[in-house]
Amino acid sequence: MQSSLLFYCIIAIVVIQYLIERYLEFLNNKSFLKQLPEELADVYDQEAYIKAKAYQQANYRFGNFQSLFSLVLTLTFLFFGGFNAIDTWVRGYTESPTVMAVLYFGLLFFGSSLLAIPFNYYQTFVIETEFGFNKTNKKTFLLDILKGWLLAFLFGGGLLALVIWFLQWAGPNFWLYVWATFVLVMVFANLFYSKLIVPLFNKQKPLEHGPLKTAIEKYAKNVGFNLQNIFVIDGSKRSTKANAYFSGFGKQKRVTLFDTLLNDLNQEEIIAVLAHEVGHYKRKHILFNLFTSLLTTGFTLYVLSLFVNSPELSLAIGVKTPSYHAALLGFVLLYSPISTFTGLIMNFISRKFEFQADDFAKETYAAQPLISSLKKLSKNNLTNLTPHPAYVFMHYSHPPLLERIRNLKA
Repeated sequence: MQSSLLFYCIIAIVVIQYLIERYLEFLNNKSFLKQLPEELADVYDQEAYIKAKAYQQANYRFGNFQSLFSLVLTLTFLFFGGFNAIDTWVRGYTESPTVMAVLYFGLLFFGSSLLAIPFNYYQTFVIETEFGFNKTNKKTFLLDILKGWLLAFLFGGGLLALVIWFLQWAGPNFWLYVWATFVLVMVFANLFYSKLIVPLFNKQKPLEHGPLKTAIEKYAKNVGFNLQNIFVIDGSKRSTKANAYFSGFGKQKRVTLFDTLLNDLNQEEIIAVLAHEVGHYKRKHILFNLFTSLLTTGFTLYVLSLFVNSPELSLAIGVKTPSYHAALLGFVLLYSPISTFTGLIMNFISRKFEFQADDFAKETYAAQPLISSLKKLSKNNLTNLTPHPAYVFMHYSHPPLLERIRNLKA
């Protein structure tokens, strides 16, 4: 009886989340470029305005189809025993709980990845190509998939095997050992992601000596920021969209600029964007986000430890023989509303941090170059300049352009 209740709870969660997401997308699509305020009137000319609307509509229609496909697939697996069928097949090959878990989630991951390929292909080579964003060739597209699978097997499979091993070895206290492992992995990833993982997908090179580097170094010195690692990444290999990000801390901190950013912005605008990224570091946002992620992970693992040995979790997804891997999957589905709630909190904090980083750039450099850079990037990315507030609340990690401009002008 309890497993039946959990089964219908999972169904309700999946369906309600789908309906909420589709309604938010509908609201956001309806509000796209509606009544542009005076501060944004110069972002789009008539040609770009029409193109942005067409891009939004193409993504909206495609997103509706993709989400419906995902919903139908998930419900089919739940109602018709798909998760139990995979479990039965895995049990025919091994009796080891660890190997079973790796095989089980590996098959689910591989299957879902295969099904995602046509959608990703259409997004990349039809929609993104039609609107002039895509620079990815088919060889790079395929290699990205294969490299992603390899990383998922090595890191995802390795971590999953450790989780199951700790479950068997430490019993209810397994979450402490898993959490300690995750702490080490997350700190290591924050320190060395740009050095070890990024090069598998992109080429990075130090920013060349010249007026831009000299100006950046002068700014960094003025704000007391020891910046020795400024890298340029070949983002144009895949897309015309531009970006910049800060990674690492201590001696491993670095700023990475997309080559498309260097092409789209002038020197003052690039330094203003970099000043924003330095602001994140100076305001300790990177450390806060890492610390919060570690706390959230610990809390999630603790909650998991309370329920992972319950047979009802396995039965709730239709797996007839209770197991660690089925319980993990059931937990993930049931825990998703809590994940959504914590995500809302993190997005809210992230938007506040963006304002703080903007303020830092304004105070230590200038507001106008940052405003003009944000406008250029929004135009080049065909961004929705008037997103619906509910959509922003649920999904945006950055404030909308209008709010950032008004904050910078205040």
